[in-house]
Amino acid sequence: MSPVTTKDPRDFYQDQNPAPGTAIEPSELEIQQGFANGKNPDPLPKLFQPLKIRGYNIKNRIWVSPMCMYSAQDGFVSDFHLSHYSQFAMRGAGLIMVEATGVLPEGRISPNCLGIWKDEHIEGLRRTVSHMHKYGAVAGIQLGHSGRKGSTIPLQLYGTRDTFKSTLEEGAWPDKVYGPSAIPYDENHYVPKEMTAEQIKLVQQAFIDGAVRADKAGFDVIELHSAHGYLLFEFLSPLSNKRTDDYGGSFENRVRMLIEVARGVRKVLPEHKPLFVRVSSTDWVEGGWTAEDTVALAKLLTNEGVDLLDCSTAGNDPRQNIPLAPGYQVQFATKVKDEVPGMLTGAVGLISNGKMAKEIIESDKADAIFVAREFLRNPSFVLSTAHELGINIKWPNQYERGRLKTKYSFV
Repeated sequence: MSPVTTKDPRDFYQDQNPAPGTAIEPSELEIQQGFANGKNPDPLPKLFQPLKIRGYNIKNRIWVSPMCMYSAQDGFVSDFHLSHYSQFAMRGAGLIMVEATGVLPEGRISPNCLGIWKDEHIEGLRRTVSHMHKYGAVAGIQLGHSGRKGSTIPLQLYGTRDTFKSTLEEGAWPDKVYGPSAIPYDENHYVPKEMTAEQIKLVQQAFIDGAVRADKAGFDVIELHSAHGYLLFEFLSPLSNKRTDDYGGSFENRVRMLIEVARGVRKVLPEHKPLFVRVSSTDWVEGGWTAEDTVALAKLLTNEGVDLLDCSTAGNDPRQNIPLAPGYQVQFATKVKDEVPGMLTGAVGLISNGKMAKEIIESDKADAIFVAREFLRNPSFVLSTAHELGINIKWPNQYERGRLKTKYSFV
């Protein structure tokens, strides 16, 4: 994605070429002034080398993971979203994945989640995308359906009541919560209705329609949310899918929902635009979805034109036993990358410093890093990582005077 450039001298401040987050060689003066110890490493760490996917040359491998913000009304983008996503673009993120966005009203996680089920949503999303593009960021959006984990309260309200269920007064839809089977996540969530064949087709079409709207809004990348116990993953896991028709039972049947959605979305996406899938690589529960299942799924998704598997875990069963530790999910991105030729992978999960990120990419454990909470703590994570690793990169023009120094000098 090319940043904004201008030939009008009055608009000099908009000229962000090269884009923030792009590795560039420091000048001799910049070295004297203390902005760099010397020339950039040769070869440049792959973390700051571009990654080409279809028609896009993404400037670096540090990407913003989709994170629900619970700051929308009726699915519409708010001023918060413009500020939130713009800050990462200004500070050099290579790709920014907009949070899980409901393809149907009942596909939202909470009444305050983003939506893309009607054309009126396009304009607000387009404005947000346009601002990300000004700084050379690739703009992605995660399309999702909450399934049996829908109609819940926003994260900000956790702990304020003894249930995750939202109320009718708050905009809930308890009668429209559905999933592959009538099995609730737990007693604090609504009991879902088992989806009919007609509802399955309706949801599949909603994903396709959402992708068309996302394309019209200018998004560069679509990611299908098939992780964390939401609808598409609910079909994958034998723990949440007890169907006896073509969408349940065997592995081939349980993956059918996601495969058909991916196939439909790929058909309506322009050829140059990448398609990602986020998946929970394991349930972390005996008898559930496994890493081996994820590899088998990845092979099928490659045939459907999916370009990258974003490898997360868990979220589908309260019995999960997660071995939390820095980089604990990287192993799943590596497994897919090693065993599925042609499928790129993204690593995510407690990746919080530049040295860890560099090691993951340099060791070919993944092709890109999705960073979540660390970006919330430090929106300048790309800039600070480059400084930590001794790499000179472009800062946004307006913030140039704040560039980190390796030494102080009055030169």
